[in-house]
Amino acid sequence: MKAKIIGVGSNLPKKVVTNADLEKIVETNDEWIKTRTGICERRVTDYDTSTSDLAIKAAEKALQAAKLDPEKLDLIIVGTTSSDYLFPSTACILQSKLGAKNAAAFDVSAACAGFNFALTTATQYIENGTYQNVLVVGADTLTKYLDWTDRGTCILFGDAAGAVVLTQSSDDSGVLASWLKAEGQLGDNLIMPGGGSRDPEQRHGRFITMNGKEVFKFAVRVLEESIKAVLQKANLEIKDVNLLIPHQANTRIIDHVSKKMGLAKEKVFVNLHKYGNTSAASIPLALDEALAAGQIKKGDLVILSGFGAGLTCGANAIRW
Repeated sequence: MKAKIIGVGSNLPKKVVTNADLEKIVETNDEWIKTRTGICERRVTDYDTSTSDLAIKAAEKALQAAKLDPEKLDLIIVGTTSSDYLFPSTACILQSKLGAKNAAAFDVSAACAGFNFALTTATQYIENGTYQNVLVVGADTLTKYLDWTDRGTCILFGDAAGAVVLTQSSDDSGVLASWLKAEGQLGDNLIMPGGGSRDPEQRHGRFITMNGKEVFKFAVRVLEESIKAVLQKANLEIKDVNLLIPHQANTRIIDHVSKKMGLAKEKVFVNLHKYGNTSAASIPLALDEALAAGQIKKGDLVILSGFGAGLTCGANAIRW
């Protein structure tokens, strides 16, 4: 039994913040940002919009595409590091908003690799026969945790949500293999020090801090590693890949790895110039756009690969 994606949806805030807008509040410029990241603009939530507010609309679109009633859901998993509250989980909030009264629900915290971790977890439940229909969501509002005077981080992130509905499938389509990894010893390179149990009063600040050079080195290394590893698990090769959807963090990372692995540009989906790094939403948002653009067809081999705080990374090989 395989876990097959039967519905995809995404949701974005309306507010657009361009590089030109950032020039007015921090020492940077459009050329500097585009050269180093590839980002031109990003979407930003307003004060009253929470992560679950973005996630609910993405989830509803995915369920509509799957033609599945929320009451048919057995499980909801949300990948996020910017939940509405420390508790309850964003997944439980979604369960209530959707009316998915028969579903269990929990969050997964793996930052920008959160969707890969959540998708892998959902796949296990379906493959072992525990559940039949699972909603997987990647959603983050990291712009709420940015120091807008720190040009090393404020230029990078945007807000979004993406969702997929998985169901049992006995044919050749579905998730073929998954691969996950963590390198916790590198965790201090990308961290939000305040707000947790170590610093509940946020004496050390509530903003994202990042060692950009170290995170870049990690990302380049593990993006390639994860793609190779998941292909090996699926008994496939890079030449078999029809489309790679990597975490949308930096075009230099994506370009370097795709060239090194011999993947043509048309086989790599990129939309970060429009949205920046949307963390756990990055991959499902890109997946939704790739489908809408007709870049994924039945029978295609699609690789999803993410990396993020933890430091974490993961990949999924899917036969569409």
